[in-house]
Amino acid sequence: MSYYVYAIQSGKDNRIYVGMSSNVNKRVAEHNRKRVFSTKGYIPWKLIYTENCGESRQIARSREKYLKSGIGKEFLKQINIPR
Repeated sequence: MSYYVYAIQSGKDNRIYVGMSSNVNKRVAEHNRKRVFSTKGYIPWKLIYTENCGESRQIARSREKYLKSGIGKEFLKQINIPR
């Protein structure tokens, strides 16, 4: 099983949420169906970034932590400049 780190952006206020999952499409759908407490008030969400971390959940968790940090969020903002 491969693990992925993903970032989604709110269509409501452009906030970015970072998470990890083995099935990114299913997880994004859960966010948009208000099944995730921390994101349900900011739908709709769109997928802006995915990263395959292989079969290591530990590596995926490490990358998730990095992308949730200040420098990681800046990286995500740089690659996803609104047009």
